Amino acid sequence: MLDLKRNSKFELVEATGKRSRNSSIYSPNQNEDFKISRSKFSDYLTCPRCFYLDRVVGLESPGTPGWALNEATDILYKREFDECREKQIPHRLFTENNLEHFIPFDHPDIDKWRDSMHHGLKARYGKSNIILFGGVDDIWINTDTNKLVVVDYKSQSSTKKVTPITYLSDVYKQNYKIQMDFYVYLLKEMGFEVHLEGYFVVCNGNRLADNFNGVMKFEEYLIPYEWNITWVDEKLSDMVDCMNSNFIPSGHPSCKNCAYARQRASFEN
Repeated sequence: MLDLKRNSKFELVEATGKRSRNSSIYSPNQNEDFKISRSKFSDYLTCPRCFYLDRVVGLESPGTPGWALNEATDILYKREFDECREKQIPHRLFTENNLEHFIPFDHPDIDKWRDSMHHGLKARYGKSNIILFGGVDDIWINTDTNKLVVVDYKSQSSTKKVTPITYLSDVYKQNYKIQMDFYVYLLKEMGFEVHLEGYFVVCNGNRLADNFNGVMKFEEYLIPYEWNITWVDEKLSDMVDCMNSNFIPSGHPSCKNCAYARQRASFEN
């Protein structure tokens, strides 16, 4: 997409294509701690070249618009679960899915863990200077085992039937599983025991309704996902090696950003 740069007052300013904050740029083999978010780790998995140009070289990619409707459903869900958290009772979705032994986890840092911009779940990667973090949507607890349950809210509007198999096998949902694995990894690094399944709370808007009248109706699903973190350490190690290299890595052959950059450069030369 085409994107115009604006300042905090939403005024148009010159776009330089470079990041202005030094704290966002990593110098290979630096000693100072450096934070890597869940989304930046996902960028590395998608295309190491674009990740390196962003975090190490300091190039600023064009932005994307926010998802206001998705954010609205997230806020409303958090409000519902927080009411149950305060009363320490199961949410209606738990009762409907025979999960009465689940309740929202009441922890003094829950709001920090859900703050993806400033806090989030946080853990140092091994003995490195890399601090991993990510803002989780919610955390529940299995009262039978006292193990934590990682939760992610997802909003969509699809005519396809929503089942654990159809939902999790969708090629565009694979990054959701990576996201969940990352949160589980962080919680375990923070010393918590984690229930073997996380859950996606899927809110599916009905686009086949007879009329609108200013109201969209949603169907709700709890999609269990048996997480897997056996792959995470190896990929994190590769990412750190990439960051400490003085050479720009190859890009993913299917990366559209890399392809666009090559094609544009060929015309400008």
